[in-house]
Amino acid sequence: MTGTTDYAPTADPLQTGSARAAAEHAHLEALLRCWTRETGMPVRPGPLQVGLPAIGLALVTHVRYASITGWHRFGPVRLQRTDGVDAGPADPVLAIALVATEAIARGGVLPGGIPPGELADLVERTADSVRRVAAFLSGPRTSDDSCRDAFLDTEQALLLGHLHHPAPKNRDGITSAEAAAWSPELRASFRLHWFAADPAVVSQDAVTDSPALRGRDTAALFADLAEFADADADGRILVPAHPWQAREALRRPRVAGLVEAGLLEPLGERGGPWHPTSSVRTVYRPGTEVMLKLSLGLRITNSRRELTRNELRRGVEIHRLLDLGYLAATTAAHPSFSIVRDPGWLAVDEPHRSGGPKVNGLDVVVREVPGQISQLRALVGLVAPRPQQGLSRLGELVTTGGLDPMAWVAAYTDLVLVPMLHLYAATGIGLEAHQQNTLVRIAPDGRVVGGAFRDNEGYYLAASRLPQLLRALDTTDSALMLVDDRIVEDRMSYYLLRNQAMAVIGCLAVDGLAAEPELLDVLTGRLRAALPALAAAGPDGDRLARRWLTEPALPCKANLFTRLHGIDEVRAPLDAQSVYLNLPNPLVP
Repeated sequence: MTGTTDYAPTADPLQTGSARAAAEHAHLEALLRCWTRETGMPVRPGPLQVGLPAIGLALVTHVRYASITGWHRFGPVRLQRTDGVDAGPADPVLAIALVATEAIARGGVLPGGIPPGELADLVERTADSVRRVAAFLSGPRTSDDSCRDAFLDTEQALLLGHLHHPAPKNRDGITSAEAAAWSPELRASFRLHWFAADPAVVSQDAVTDSPALRGRDTAALFADLAEFADADADGRILVPAHPWQAREALRRPRVAGLVEAGLLEPLGERGGPWHPTSSVRTVYRPGTEVMLKLSLGLRITNSRRELTRNELRRGVEIHRLLDLGYLAATTAAHPSFSIVRDPGWLAVDEPHRSGGPKVNGLDVVVREVPGQISQLRALVGLVAPRPQQGLSRLGELVTTGGLDPMAWVAAYTDLVLVPMLHLYAATGIGLEAHQQNTLVRIAPDGRVVGGAFRDNEGYYLAASRLPQLLRALDTTDSALMLVDDRIVEDRMSYYLLRNQAMAVIGCLAVDGLAAEPELLDVLTGRLRAALPALAAAGPDGDRLARRWLTEPALPCKANLFTRLHGIDEVRAPLDAQSVYLNLPNPLVP
């Protein structure tokens, strides 16, 4: 497969027809990408038949673009009987039921097979995802655009979701009206729900001398953000929450008990509007010094998005670690790369004197707003397809600016990808830098001039570096995810290479701006050029990059089978966090 295009048979189903038709086709494409990748099925230009012998049917389509990076494009999908008779157009909900049935018949990919009930759950979630994408594509995408900026525009650009997930926009538990009020895809903005909490039921921590906090602890910051007259009434601490989460939390017996005891008072929705970003639960307000990462109990892709205590602690711990100089070598080598810090957190707990279990659900992480944020773009929004609009934002950026896509990939590799490898080589800190966590700094003319990483969940600590790091932190109780070095590098191979870098190349190629083999040659050339500096950064510092350049197979997350096996990636142990398969390395011919 050489990244081959064959667009002759049909027009692009994402760019023609109704919003509902585009939503259905997007889910069929995602399902085909998942199945062909996770079963090792070859994808070549021309006709494609996905046999489902357990049902006696097949999914048939035409491969419009066969991608080395996995960004395949397909024509309309139909059902076919085993005798070759056409059985009509495929519906994505029926298709996922058929494919899941086939997967169950094959026994899945983990011992014990696929648990009962997971097929029905995935079918339900796929149906919900299709409905939501159709709503996103049909709009209305209206808002008060006077407060929007380029950063926010890209954050709210992910209309189809993860291109290798069968139900990327499922959000169980919210109505259509609530989705319209809270969805980034519809350019929503909303007021936060505030609680007033007795200090006895609040835990918090903060790097108070961080630029975002300016000498305040988290509670003082929230008092400043609250914007209403009784913000400091009776010495209570103000706690912001997502409106959906506030409603849900108040139904929980332990939270209701705090309210009944007078230790927690719901104040309702107050203050000015905040805008949800691509993660749905992190909110941003142009002109404000911080973003807020809120707990949100909705299932999004494979997990419920409620913060755990370790996640809360991890952001502050990483902040302090980086302040001790652990970012210095990478900053010196790559001054245009930065880590977006999470300098504080706050959570509502059981009364400390009770010794009871912690209350989960009313938890907030404080995230700094990085400097010159107007230049930053979430990679996920840059590469996202734009149904009924043509080129992606990245494709539009390159064509409008008259830029060379090869030079763009080279600069991206040097200024975004390689610094992440350097940080790991120098410190043993691995980044879960998927598309959503990766920020690209873009000059006014469209060139890449830097990069950044965000997310307090997404740090792995290589076990070989543990003693050194714990001495630096002066603790034996670290919230960092301690992982065997090989697992750290497996995760980085998926998130940095397959999910992040291959998205850049696949996007530019699908947009017709360059050939994948040529773009991959640029990427491998820049990685080879970085090897000496990586080797000098730390012990065996070039090991991961050399692995990418030489190993014929690398780990790849299997989202379809992760979902079918019922794995919650937030709650599962790290060594069983998702289904991973060893699949051909796109950098090795």
